[in-house]
Amino acid sequence: MASLDAFQTRLGYTFRDAGLLQLALTHPSVAHEQGHTAQHNQRLEFLGDAVLQLALTGALYAKYPTFDEGPLTKARAKLVNRRALAVHGRALGLGACLILSRGEELHGGRDRGSALADAFEALVGAIFLDGGFDAAREFILRQFQPAIHELDGVPIIDNPKGELQELLQADTAEPPEYYVVSATGPDHDRIFECTVHHGGRELARGSGKSKKAAESEAALAALRALRGEKLPLAAGEASAGKSEGGNPNSD
Repeated sequence: MASLDAFQTRLGYTFRDAGLLQLALTHPSVAHEQGHTAQHNQRLEFLGDAVLQLALTGALYAKYPTFDEGPLTKARAKLVNRRALAVHGRALGLGACLILSRGEELHGGRDRGSALADAFEALVGAIFLDGGFDAAREFILRQFQPAIHELDGVPIIDNPKGELQELLQADTAEPPEYYVVSATGPDHDRIFECTVHHGGRELARGSGKSKKAAESEAALAALRALRGEKLPLAAGEASAGKSEGGNPNSD
């Protein structure tokens, strides 16, 4: 194991109860090796998951006051997925501090994504028990502030048309309507322009290399206008628009 003093310096938090830190770093494989009475970090992982969700929910709620549950839930999910948590664990050098069984050590457990993600949540739970919610929240926000900032308007819009319909139908059952207003360029490289309407008025326009891509752009522009936020097109939608370029007449 690496020095826990150096590790706590990287955390920016010093434990009053060093036993909690050691427990957070203890992989379940230790129990399989030493017997089921050996303690490990799964209970702390359960607790830390809840603390992490609450702290990040509060941060996102404050940062994006005009967004409803759907986009906020998607933004939080992006921050706390297992891959993202493993990245945070690696950045802290968490793997070098893990307490593993011999077998887990031999099979690369120190760099296993699931082990790092679980230990990161357990670490959050340990800080919560040791120093309270404020200490845990400070640690979480230090770790996640750059990622929260990079969201830049919650760009987690996998389905702009669906999100727009959900937003509009909160007040009326009338769905939005899409119209192709132009199609320009040669057959192999056409650009479609679409408008989206609701309640007899045009909400926004969008363009793309297929009707579907143009409608998605229009829906995203409408969401931007209705919410008063800058919402870049999600990566999935952008790549979808590019992939559809090979079939410019697709619907």
